[in-house]
Amino acid sequence: MSTFLEQLPIVINSLNIGFLQTLKLFFVTLLGALPLGLLICFGSMSKIKPVKRLFQLLIWIVRGTPLMIQLLIIYYFPGLVLDNPIWGGAESGRFAASAVAFIINYACYFSEIYRGGIIAIPIGQDEAGLVLGMTKSDIFFKVKLLQMIKRILPPMSNEVLTLVKDTSLARIIALQEIIWAGQAFMKGSQGISGAIWPLFFTAIYYLICNGLLTVLFARLEKKLSYFR
Repeated sequence: MSTFLEQLPIVINSLNIGFLQTLKLFFVTLLGALPLGLLICFGSMSKIKPVKRLFQLLIWIVRGTPLMIQLLIIYYFPGLVLDNPIWGGAESGRFAASAVAFIINYACYFSEIYRGGIIAIPIGQDEAGLVLGMTKSDIFFKVKLLQMIKRILPPMSNEVLTLVKDTSLARIIALQEIIWAGQAFMKGSQGISGAIWPLFFTAIYYLICNGLLTVLFARLEKKLSYFR
C-alpha cells in the first residue's frame, strides 16, 4: 500500500500532462473540423458535377479507411516518399500531423451529418424565403440553421464523444497523450515499471470528460426543444 501511495502522485502528474495533450488535440480538431465539415458539405451538394464528385470521392475515401492508416500516411508520407519530413521528429510535429489527420477525418463525418440536417428541412421554407425577397444565404443562416442544429445535435454529440476516445489513436505516431502516459508505467517510467493500474486511471479521465460532454449536449438539446 505504501508503494502505491508513493507512486500515485507521480502517476497522476504524468496522466495530467498526457490528458492536457489529449484535450488540446480534441479542441483543435473541433475548431478545425466543424467549419471545414460545413464547407465539404456544401461541396458535396454543389450543382457543379465535377466539384460535387470530387468532394464525394474525398468523403468516401476518408470514411472508408481507418483513421489509424490516415495518421500513419499523413505523418510518414512526406518524409519517406517526398523526402521532405515537414513534421520533423519533435512532439510539436507529431501533434501537428495528428491534428491535420483528425480534422480531415472528422470534417468528412461532420459533413454527412450537416447534409442530413439540411435535406431534412422542408423545401417549402426555401420557397417561402425567396418569395419574401431573402437571399439563399439569408434563408440558410436566419431560417434553416437553428433547425438544422436541432436535427444534427444527437448524431453530432455522438461523434464528439467518439472523438474524445479516438484521440488515443495518435499514440500510433508516438504522440504522448494520456494512454501513452499510462502505458509507459508498464514498460518503465520515472522509476515505475510493471504497473498496469495507471491504465485504469486513464479510463476515469475519459469517463469524466465524456460525462461532462453528455450533460452539456443534453442541456443544448433541451434549449433547442422548441423546434419540433
